[in-house]
Amino acid sequence: MRKLTSAALLCALSAPGLAQANCGEVSITEMNWASASVVTNVAKFVMEQGYGCTVSVVPSDTVPAVTSVAENGEPDIVTELWLNSTGEVYTRLEEEGKVERLGKVLTPGGVEGWWIPTYLVEAHPELKTIEGIMANPELVDARFNNCPDGWGCRIVNDNLIQALDLEASGIEVFNHGSGETLASSMASAVQSEEPWFGYYWGPTVPLGKFDMTRVDLGEYNEAAHSANQNRDNPDPQVSDFPAAPVLTSVTTDFREREPEVADMLSKMTFETDLMSQVLAWKSDNNASAEEAAVYFLSNNTDVWNEWLNDSARQKLAAILGN
Repeated sequence: MRKLTSAALLCALSAPGLAQANCGEVSITEMNWASASVVTNVAKFVMEQGYGCTVSVVPSDTVPAVTSVAENGEPDIVTELWLNSTGEVYTRLEEEGKVERLGKVLTPGGVEGWWIPTYLVEAHPELKTIEGIMANPELVDARFNNCPDGWGCRIVNDNLIQALDLEASGIEVFNHGSGETLASSMASAVQSEEPWFGYYWGPTVPLGKFDMTRVDLGEYNEAAHSANQNRDNPDPQVSDFPAAPVLTSVTTDFREREPEVADMLSKMTFETDLMSQVLAWKSDNNASAEEAAVYFLSNNTDVWNEWLNDSARQKLAAILGN
C-alpha cells in the first residue's frame, strides 16, 4: 500500500465529506466485531466522500440494534446483520414495512458453529460429533466457550445447550464477557495445542489464522433453529447452524430519503474469503478498523468501483488518484 494513498485515505476517513453535500445526516451501526467495524468504516468513507453524507456511527450489537430500530426507528443503516440471529423481531419489522433488506454484505455469507482445534480431531476422531464430545468431556477440557450476553448467538447457544443437556455430560458452560475474551481463549489454547471447544463464526481472524474443525451437531432443522432464536423457547430442539445470510438493512424512511445511497449499499458486498484476508492483515499489522478500511480501499478498487454511481466514482477516484 502506497504511503501517500494511506495517509490521504486516513485523513478522509476522519474528515467531513469533501463531496458537495447532496445527502443529509446518516446513522449506521458498528457492531462490536472486527469484520463489522471494517464494513462500517468502508461504508462511512464511501458515503461521506462519494455522496456527501454526514455520517454518525452507532456502536451496537445485533439484538440491541434491531430493538432500537423497532422502538426508535433508528439507526438508518444496520449492516453486518446476521439474519439467523435476530429472532422474530426483525421479521416483524419487515412485515410492518419499517425496514428493507438491501443485499448480502458478505458473499456467500457467514459461517457459524461449534468448533474444536483440528489437532484434537486428528488425535481423537470421535470428537467430530457432539455425541463424541459429550461422551468424552475430558478431551475438550470439560468446557464449552459460549457467546457473550447481548449477542444473537448467545440465545441460540443457550437453547442448544438446554436441548442437548450439555452440562449433564460434565461440560461446564463458560459465558464470556466479551468477544475479545472468547477469541483470546481460542488463541491461547490453540497456540499451546491444548483443548478448546466453543462457538465461533466467520469471517474472523481466529478462523483465518487457526486450523479449526466444525463439530457435527446433526441435521439442520429449519423450524428448530428458528425457534431456538427465541429467548423464551418453551421446547428447544437440536439443530445445526445453517449458512448465515449477512445483510445490510435500512429503514424504509432512509430508503425513500436517500435512494442513491441506498442503491450503493445494496451493491456493497465483500467476498467472505477476502474479508478474512483483510482481517488477517489487520491482526498481523496491529491495525485499527480505519486502517483496515484503508487497506481494503487501496487494494480492491475493482470491487468497490462496482458499488458506486458515476458521480461518486469520480469523486473517490480524485481522492485516490486513480
